[in-house]
Amino acid sequence: MSRAKFKIVIAGAGGIGRAAGLLLRELADFDVDIYMGDRYDTVAKDATHWIGTDSKKQGKVKSFVMPESESDKSFNNLLSKSDIILDCLPGNQAPRIAKLAKEYGLHYANLTEYVKETREVQKIARNAEKGFILQAGLAPGFINVLSNGLFQKFCHDYKVESVESVNMKVGALTQNAYPPYFYGFTWSPVGVATLYVKPATIVRDFQTTLKASLTERSKIILHGIEYEEDLTSGGAADLPEALAGKTRNLDYKTLRYPGHYDWIESILREIPHGEDRVAKLQAKMEGTIPATEEDLVVIYASVNGKDHLGRLRILEKYYLIKPLAVAGKTLRAIQATTAAGLVECARLLLSHKYSGCILQSQIKPDDFLNGPFVSHVYRSSN
Repeated sequence: MSRAKFKIVIAGAGGIGRAAGLLLRELADFDVDIYMGDRYDTVAKDATHWIGTDSKKQGKVKSFVMPESESDKSFNNLLSKSDIILDCLPGNQAPRIAKLAKEYGLHYANLTEYVKETREVQKIARNAEKGFILQAGLAPGFINVLSNGLFQKFCHDYKVESVESVNMKVGALTQNAYPPYFYGFTWSPVGVATLYVKPATIVRDFQTTLKASLTERSKIILHGIEYEEDLTSGGAADLPEALAGKTRNLDYKTLRYPGHYDWIESILREIPHGEDRVAKLQAKMEGTIPATEEDLVVIYASVNGKDHLGRLRILEKYYLIKPLAVAGKTLRAIQATTAAGLVECARLLLSHKYSGCILQSQIKPDDFLNGPFVSHVYRSSN
C-alpha cells in the first residue's frame, strides 16, 4: 500500500521554518512535497538547499518568494494546490496567513505567542472546514500539551476533579552566561522583549486573571542547577481558560540564569513613560547581548494536589534539550523543540478530520507526545 503524500507550504525560511522542513522530510510517516517560502529569494533557496541536500527521501523541496503583504497570483496558485500551511512568520503576520489558509481550504498551524493576533485567528478559523491549530511550538505549544496531559493523569490516577496547582516553566538558554545580562539570544529578540513587557494570563484561586509580567520572581533548582523564574506573557496558551475552576493556581514562567531579570528591570526603569517599551527593550538587548548557536532548552511541568484520600501528591516532568543531529545536520535546541511541536500538529491535522480552531487544551496528549517528531526530539533528554 502506498503512503499518503501531502503538499506542505512553510511560510518563513528562518531557523524554525527550515527545521520544520527538515523534520518533515526526514522523520514523517508520510511522504511530502515541501514548498519553502520567504520574502527574500536567497533565504528561501538556501533553506531549500539545506533541507534537500544528500537526503534519500522522496518528494520535492522547492523555494518560492512570498509577497510581503496580502498575496499575489503565484502564491495563490501554490495555495490552491496544497494541503497545509505552516506559519513561521513573525506573529503579526498570523491573521494574514490564516485568512489565506481559510480562503484556499488549507489546514493551518502557527507558532506565535502574541495574544491579540491569536484571538484574531480564532475568529477567522471559527467556521473553517479545515483545522487550525494555534500556538503549536514550544511555549506556547509543547509545554501546554505536556501540562494538560499531567493534569489529566493526576485526576485519573488520584480520583479527583481538581488540583492545587499546574506549573509550566521553559527556558531557552545559552550553555554559558556572562554578566551583566547572563543571557544570549537563541531566538527572536522581539519575541523576548514582548514576553517580558506584555501581561501574563494566570489562574489564581480558581479564577482566570491578568497579571503584569516579571512580578512573581523566585528561585528554582532543577536537576541540581539553580534558575530564576518569573511570569511572562503568552506561554500559558488557553490552559488558564480551559482549567479555570479545576486548578486553584496555574501559571507559565520563563526560566533564566540568576541575574538576568535584575538586568532587564534596570533597563525597563530607564524607559520614559509613554514610549514603546517593547521596541526600546529590544533595541537595548540587541545592542548588548550576543546571539549564540550553543544553546539549550530547559522544560519543567508539574501538577500538585491531594488525592481522594487527602494525601499530597505531585506529578512532574523535566527535559533538558541540547543541539541534536537530524540526517547529518545540526539543529539548535530551540529550533528542534519549537519545530517538533509545529510539525507534530501538522501530522495531526493531516491524518485526522479536524475542522475549525483547535487550541492546546483540545489536543490529545498521547497522540501528540508519542508522535514521530516530538518523540524523536525529546526522547534524547531523559
